[in-house]
Formats: sequence, C-alpha cells, structure tokens
Amino acid sequence: MPGEWPPGENFPGKNFPGGWTPGRLLAVLDIGKSNAKLVLLDPLSGRELALRQKPNAPREDGPLRQLDLPGLEDWLLRTLSGLPERGRIAAILPVAHGAAAVLLDGEGEPLLAPDYEDPALSGEDVAYEALRDPFGATLSPSLPAGLNLGRQIHFVQHRLPEIFARTAAILPYPQYWAYRLCGVAASEVTSLGCHTDLWQPAQARFSGMAIGQGWERLFPPLRSAGAVLGRLRPALADRCGLPGDCAVLCGLHDSNASYLAHLTHRAAAEPFAVVSSGTWTVLMARGTPASALRPERDMLANVDAWGGLVGTARFMGGREYRAVAGPDAPPPGEADLFHVLDEGACVLPGFAGGGAFPGRHGAVLRAGRLDGAGRSALASLYLALLTDLSLGLLHAAGDVVVDGPLARDPLYPALLAALRPGSRLLRCPDSAGAVAGARCLVLGRKAPPPVPEEVPPPAWAARVRAARRRWQRALAGPGDTAGPIGHIALPKAPPLSLPLAESVPPATPGGMI
Repeated sequence: MPGEWPPGENFPGKNFPGGWTPGRLLAVLDIGKSNAKLVLLDPLSGRELALRQKPNAPREDGPLRQLDLPGLEDWLLRTLSGLPERGRIAAILPVAHGAAAVLLDGEGEPLLAPDYEDPALSGEDVAYEALRDPFGATLSPSLPAGLNLGRQIHFVQHRLPEIFARTAAILPYPQYWAYRLCGVAASEVTSLGCHTDLWQPAQARFSGMAIGQGWERLFPPLRSAGAVLGRLRPALADRCGLPGDCAVLCGLHDSNASYLAHLTHRAAAEPFAVVSSGTWTVLMARGTPASALRPERDMLANVDAWGGLVGTARFMGGREYRAVAGPDAPPPGEADLFHVLDEGACVLPGFAGGGAFPGRHGAVLRAGRLDGAGRSALASLYLALLTDLSLGLLHAAGDVVVDGPLARDPLYPALLAALRPGSRLLRCPDSAGAVAGARCLVLGRKAPPPVPEEVPPPAWAARVRAARRRWQRALAGPGDTAGPIGHIALPKAPPLSLPLAESVPPATPGGMI
C-alpha cells in the first residue's frame, strides 16, 4: 500500500541476486534542471562507453511553465537507438532533479509536469502555508515558487481544478521516466523526501497534509531505488534495438545518487559530507544534529536510498557562478586568484534566490579591475565560501567529497581545502556522481568504491582564510533577512549510524539525523 516501505527491498544491489552478468551494460538517464545526460557504462569495470547530453529547458505552451517531457522523450529514444553496443544493455536507471512530478490521467498519459521555477506557483502561498505540517515533522522548509512539491499539487488542485479532477496518479520525476519505459508506476523515497512537504522522514510515511488532502492516494506504491519495476516495453525495445529482457529500475533523486556512491563504502558511524554540484550545489552531511537544521537558511533533511536521514543545505551554485563570472568566462588560474585577493574583491549573496541568504540581493565589490579570468577566480572563491559556511551550519565532520563540475574547477577544490583544514578534501573529477551511485544500486557493496583524489591545503591557504574573515564582516551588514548566521566554525557533531526507514525512530528536538 502507498506509504509503506516495501519489506526486503531496502538494500541496493538486491535486485540482481545472481550478480551482474559480465559483458552486460547499464544505461543511466540523468536529468538535471539545466542539462540531460545519457551515460552507457559497464558497472563491473566502471568504464563509460558513451556519454550523450543536451540542454534542458522548460516549455511555455500550457497553463503553467512545464518540464519538456515530449522533447526529452524524443531525445532519449533517438539517443538510445544510436548508442554503441546497445544490444548489451541489461538495465536502464532514471535519475532526476527534485521538486518535480508528473500528473497522469486515467489512461496513463501526462496531464501536467510543472516547472518548479514558475513564479505563478507562489499564488497560493497563504492558503498553502496554513496546511503545511510543522518543520519538525517533515524537515522540509517553506521554499519559494514550486520548490515544495506539495505547493505545486495544491496550486493545480485549486487553480486548475479541471486538470486535478482528471488526475489519476502523481509520479515523482525519476519514476515517471521509469513508467514511460516499462509501464509500471511506482514512488520512491529519495524523491518524496526531497523538501516536498509530503513526507515525514522520521516516520517513513506521508505527511499529515498529504493524507488530509487525499494526495497520498494518488501516489503509486513505494519501491526501492534499485528495484526492477519491469522490462522495457517491447515496442520501445524494437524501436531502439535494445534486448527484450532489458530491465527498468525504479530510479532516484540525483543528489542522492551522488551521496549513495560514497555512503555505500563508509563505516556505519563514519561522518562525512558530499558536495554535489551542478545547477544546484547540494551539501549532504552524515551526523548533522536535528537541532542544527534551520529552515530559514534553506536547510532540510533528505532521505537517502536506504531510508536514512541526511542533513542537507543547498544553493544554486551554477547560477551564482554565472552571475559573477559571466556566461563565457575563461578558466582561472592561481595568478588570477592572487589578483582577486590583492584587490580585496568580494561577492555578497545572492543572485539566484534560496540558499542560506534568502531575500538578500547580491553585490560584487571591488572587482572593477578584474578581467574575465579574474572574475572566474572570484566566482570560484565565492562558491567555496558559501560551501564552507553551509558545511559549518551542518556541523559537517570528517571527509568532504566534491563531485560534479566544481570538482573539475581549477581553483574550487583547493580553495575549499584551504577553508577547511580540519577535513580531508576529496574530489571526484572523472565521473558524475549519479553514475557512481548507479553502480552501487546494481552491485551493492560489491561495487568498487570511488577513488577520489585528495586535495591538500594549498601554500596560500592563510590568504584565503583572511579573505573569509573579511567576507564574514561584510555579511554582518544589513540585507540578511534570515537573522544572524552565528559562528561559521561550529563544533563537530558525533557520528551516527543511519538506520533503514522502517526502523527510524521519531525525531527528537536534540536528536541526530
């Protein structure tokens, strides 16, 4: 039944009990807010055989701004048809960004897939806020526009009642793609537990609002992220030239896929943090005290693929970077960073909304003499400072692992290592975190662990920490609507073993997540 964690499905890799067959391949569909990718890999060796990607932009041709379902599906099927060695694909795994779902009609066809950035979704704020569960129940903060999935559903119910009346099911975004591929509808906890207002993570069940509004009845039964939902539809297998026995896995939230790759091989009580980068920079830290989560700072608890709770902070790092560096800025070097430090250039948040400084308007200070590479260096420094601050708010301890575009930035990893000398800084530059997480889903703990590169604090670390002190003083000025930030270097939290969802105890005010 909806709301019940399926017994026996809570360990990634279980769905291939005989082991992954050598020579068979996995296709990972990774849909981010700005880009979509399809990766073909050999899970046993980790070798990527193909990578295809396209820009991902919303559509403006409906009652709301919508996710481009037709465009993405056309691209996906054409791309699958052109993959090398597609006849060896054993499974397809969808991974997608959060705050997204698709409403289906009684025939299983999509009615609406709202884009969470549509400002129209804020139109029901007062009525919606009266329905929301307390933060202590959902660990989901109130977010702007449609970043709370519940807000999207409420908007459709009250502003587009004719569409809501035809809605027979609501599928989280990764599970929509699994459904389109195999015809089996499911829900999954990493997407339901991603600041939706719909899920009580400590209780592993739907929120009081979702139950009271009757929305939980529209969600299909829960399945684990690595569960085999079914086989690829025969017509699609024929069209794309894929094997008839190609399995379709349930799928999961993209940042959770990155986190899973590092969670799988860690000791049960080992604290660590993952910085997953892209359009969003999402920081997930094991061992965060529940009392440290501050909803006014865009802090929340995510739910990992095993059902455990993970302290999380976020900001739109990709857009913040472009706002400072510009769209076509050249890559920076150390000399460019030294110029930034010599000039005393500084960036105050924020340009993309959300994050630890909601409502604050960004400013770039003392940057008039910087060239393009200098502004890139300034943007890298700015994101490192935001990351360090967010890790401090999360009480992050232990290793800090960076993946995605920021792991490949020429300066960012060293800057973060300079700012956090008490942690080991690791970067995973070669493979997307979603791909590494996909390997863990199909292989479980038999998946080879990631081999990140350690980044030592640079020789110029003291200069960066001095820049941080200047930045903190500037932040203390007017413009911050979320209240005082407090100390950046917070005490380390003791580690916590993350339980499975069915054994998670109720949250307590001073408890650990």
